Amino acid sequence: MSKLVKLKKGFDIKLAGKAEKQIEAFQPAQTFAIKPTDFVGMQRPKVLVNEGDTVKSGTPILFDKKLDKVLYAAPVSGEIVEIKRGEKRRLLEIKILADKEISYEEFDKFSESDIKSISKEAAVDQLLKGGVWPQIIQRPYGIVANPEDEPKAIFISGFDSHPLAPDYGMLLKGQEKYFQAGIDVLKRLTPGTVHLNLDAQSEVLSVYSDLKNVQVNKFSGPHPAGNVGIQIHHLDPIGKTDIAWTINPYGVAQIGKLFLEGVYDASKVIAVTGSEAKKAAYANTYLGACVDKFVAENTNSSNFRVVSGNVLTGERINHDGYVGYYDHQITLLPEGDYYEFLGWAKPTTDKLSFHRALGLFSFLSPNKEFVLDTNKRGEERAFVQTGVFEKVTPMDILPVYLLKAIMAEDFDEMEELGIYEIVEEDLALCEFIDVSKHPVQEIVRKGIELIQYS
Repeated sequence: MSKLVKLKKGFDIKLAGKAEKQIEAFQPAQTFAIKPTDFVGMQRPKVLVNEGDTVKSGTPILFDKKLDKVLYAAPVSGEIVEIKRGEKRRLLEIKILADKEISYEEFDKFSESDIKSISKEAAVDQLLKGGVWPQIIQRPYGIVANPEDEPKAIFISGFDSHPLAPDYGMLLKGQEKYFQAGIDVLKRLTPGTVHLNLDAQSEVLSVYSDLKNVQVNKFSGPHPAGNVGIQIHHLDPIGKTDIAWTINPYGVAQIGKLFLEGVYDASKVIAVTGSEAKKAAYANTYLGACVDKFVAENTNSSNFRVVSGNVLTGERINHDGYVGYYDHQITLLPEGDYYEFLGWAKPTTDKLSFHRALGLFSFLSPNKEFVLDTNKRGEERAFVQTGVFEKVTPMDILPVYLLKAIMAEDFDEMEELGIYEIVEEDLALCEFIDVSKHPVQEIVRKGIELIQYS
């Protein structure tokens, strides 16, 4: 039965530089990369190609020895130009120089009626060999799902509430047929419910209308209302022995294309956002694109940072780095490499403060879009227990006590305080408002790994 969940806790970070709803004619990216670091928990990656090899879109190029049935496919056709390694030969990137015309590996095709009657085993086999399985993420732990598991339910967050988040109407335009097919495939993977969670404060997108085999729920409230972990907490919380799967809407449509068209199609629309972008708009590209074409001659200054993803959970990359596997936006921000003497004490309305700190009057302009740089304005200090973390965490957990339990490596306390229900993004706002400047997301991942491998 569909649910309406109204959230009051959270905080919307309004930034300048939201992408205009138009596709900009950026120069197409020439190189693309698969990065093992994008896949949390991948420990023993095995490369299946060599430099100089030619591949098609959908050709397996990588797998994890711990989960060897899951193949990671080339997003484009072309030549493997570099297999980049770091210290101790740690695999960092597999780079592909793309062909001008993309060619595809061919997989089995299914009609819409075939999909509705396909067995779970046949569906899993197609997902694995077709390269789209890594889109499915397991909770707890936030890792690529094990195809041998059976989830109690599958959850899809149909909107993104992060700062400068892309409009899913732009990302999924024209994907109605594929999205329904993807839903039908996912329904074959679980005896439970496939949940699609939408923004109650916005109109329903055409791609989400008239869907079958899915329970549509609606969420209202500030960020992190769009986080799938928050949604799971309010719909069907995860316990120690539970397994649930999550997938983003792009992954659902990609699954549908694989089954209906028989190809691994990694084409996607990404949003170029941020106050440093001259053209904040959308771009047609492929998964793992190099950002140099989106950045070149498209910035307001020479001193800026490129973030793959959003400002809360994204990853800093080079100006010629690659978009993360699960990211649908890049964010261009002013670099905050300066010291501002007593900057916190100067009265201003141009600095965003959740705490209504002395001299910071941003709360007087609730709809203002701010230009924020990357300066932390402080360094790590004693953990101040203020009770403020609870105000931005719409879950029945105690964030400060959970973080302290992780730092103390108290396994029993971690379990009792809800470590199985969260991943890094669910407490990212705590890191943003933390006056003690702790790396909250790093602490959360440390706790998850302690529990996972204990």
